[in-house]
Amino acid sequence: MLANPITIARWMIVAGIAGLLVIAALASWFLRDQIFQTFQDPGEPFQTYTPPPGVDYAEAEAWYATGTFSDRDEPAVFFVHPTTYSGGANWNAQLDKASANRAVTEIAMPNYAAPFARSGVLFAPRYRQAALYAFMNNREDSVQARLFAYQDIERAFDSFLERIGTERPIILAGVGQGGFHTLGLLLNRVSEAPALRDRLVAAYIIDTPVPLDLFAEALAATPPCETPEDVRCVYGYGYAQPDEDDRIRILTERTMSWTPQRDLAFVEGRGLLCVNPILGTRSSEYASARQHRGGVAAEGLPPDTTPAPIPGQTGAQCADGILFVDEPRHRDLQRPHRLAEDFREPPFNLFYEDLRIDVAQRAFALTSILQEERRWAPPLQIIEEVEDAPVVRIPDRREF
Repeated sequence: MLANPITIARWMIVAGIAGLLVIAALASWFLRDQIFQTFQDPGEPFQTYTPPPGVDYAEAEAWYATGTFSDRDEPAVFFVHPTTYSGGANWNAQLDKASANRAVTEIAMPNYAAPFARSGVLFAPRYRQAALYAFMNNREDSVQARLFAYQDIERAFDSFLERIGTERPIILAGVGQGGFHTLGLLLNRVSEAPALRDRLVAAYIIDTPVPLDLFAEALAATPPCETPEDVRCVYGYGYAQPDEDDRIRILTERTMSWTPQRDLAFVEGRGLLCVNPILGTRSSEYASARQHRGGVAAEGLPPDTTPAPIPGQTGAQCADGILFVDEPRHRDLQRPHRLAEDFREPPFNLFYEDLRIDVAQRAFALTSILQEERRWAPPLQIIEEVEDAPVVRIPDRREF
């Protein structure tokens, strides 16, 4: 029996529509980040954009966390949180943006600030972070949004230094966008201040590229952390799984970072710092999952709380400036499938316990060094007065 021509035509139309829907769905999947960008574009040049109002860092509400010290040698931790604002209406997030603030307090702080908070008093500033959209492309507007956010971090850091005094050890830590800003602080505030460099436990720059050309001159006095015993050094890595081609390109080619001249340039061809967090060393040695101390997927916990880490989840190896990791076994430590995920920080810290132990060791080492230096610091002795002004002599160390 022959099929009705009308029925055949109807089936052909249905099949054609279904095919078009499949093609549209596939196109949407492969172009999802581009579509996401379209909706997150503020649609206004940064030059004519009016940024949201800032904050006075002398005020308590300017900080997600501040604290009091128990003794003169307790380190002060300056932590800069990652991007939590996607974009849309603004190039830079409003400080009262509820969803962005909630992501900081409930996700970023317990996962990324907490490992450092166990070794010192935590200071975490609010800042007008550049939108995620500003890191998905390298338009001039996007670059200006990042630099605008960095200005807030400089002001916060200056206030932080006033609060903690002139002798206390310092730990710098930043993740994602926060790592970019922390690297800027190293170049613009720490590198040319010997007294400040001497107090630096280490600068932890996580999941953002650190170009090696910075260490030739600009950061020559603050070298990479080569071993777990090093202090006054820079500890950094950006990680990916070997099959994450897009993320690898973002970390090694498409990202812009600071240059020795204190401006921005692409990281491609500049070489990148990679300190293996499982080993605490800058090496190409493979660290097996048996050595992995543990990741954490925390939500809503205070930063001074230590959640139970999940150990043995991944191996890691530095190669070509990237920390290549194995797929974690626990689902809570696997990246979610979100739009623009390659540009985001995951809602977990794969190396939480490794970082916590590392910073504790380095903080103890620097505190011991500073105590020893103070012990041998020669006191000033007044030997005469000239027109009521004391003249001092620094005794030779052999006199003790």
